[in-house]
Amino acid sequence: MKMKRVLMFLISVAMICSAIPVDAEDVSNKRYGYGYKKQYNEQPPNLGFYAPLIEKYNGIYLGDEENRMVYLTFDHGYEEGYTESMLDVLKEKDVPAAFFLSGHYVTDASDLVNRMVDEGHILGNHSDDHLDYTKHSDEVVKEDLRRLDEKIINTTNQDSVQFFRPAKGVFSERTLKLTDELGYTNVFWTVSLVDWEKNKNKGWKHAFDEVIKQIHPGAIVLLHAVNEDNAEALSYLIDELRDRGYEFGSLDDLLWQQKVPLG
Repeated sequence: MKMKRVLMFLISVAMICSAIPVDAEDVSNKRYGYGYKKQYNEQPPNLGFYAPLIEKYNGIYLGDEENRMVYLTFDHGYEEGYTESMLDVLKEKDVPAAFFLSGHYVTDASDLVNRMVDEGHILGNHSDDHLDYTKHSDEVVKEDLRRLDEKIINTTNQDSVQFFRPAKGVFSERTLKLTDELGYTNVFWTVSLVDWEKNKNKGWKHAFDEVIKQIHPGAIVLLHAVNEDNAEALSYLIDELRDRGYEFGSLDDLLWQQKVPLG
């Protein structure tokens, strides 16, 4: 009986250990789903403890709050036929953007991916298999990142991948630390809306109003290109923000400003 209890104890320990990613001993792997408390009237949201945690590992989520600059970013997990028209708008309005791509998007929509780079946009890593990295070992994460970087570099004229955004906005201190050590800049956001659900359109005015009421100086805006509302709202958004005195910047510029501040 005693031997059986010992055996059951060892099996329980083995099961617990198998659920914990390896190489995670030095920092917490507690899983977080990124979020914040919205504030309006051109005020950035309150990120609570997320802000210092992201900053600790050199991530970015906000530009200069004294500078009326906006940074457009798009998450691309799959193609629904709206990207071309959105790229047309960005080109017409001369607005830079960053596109965070998953692996199959790079493979399946290579013409659009090349167009993004050719027209001056940034491609970021959004996980090759759109993985929740908190559930995988360091080695699995590294391989997933490497595969997608290789696809982007081999498909386009972009010769490296600097920026990373965790799939589904899910992360831990461990994954922040690991991606930082691998040389990536984690990019979060301060303006977003529920816009990733297909066939749940609410009209372009809804997307427009949701962004405008959240906008603030230094905002990093997250949009998904799978939504017809966003595609139709994009031109109106750009014009309205410019009318309000905002300009559009690139993540490269933002990173440079934060790493080499003026003055």
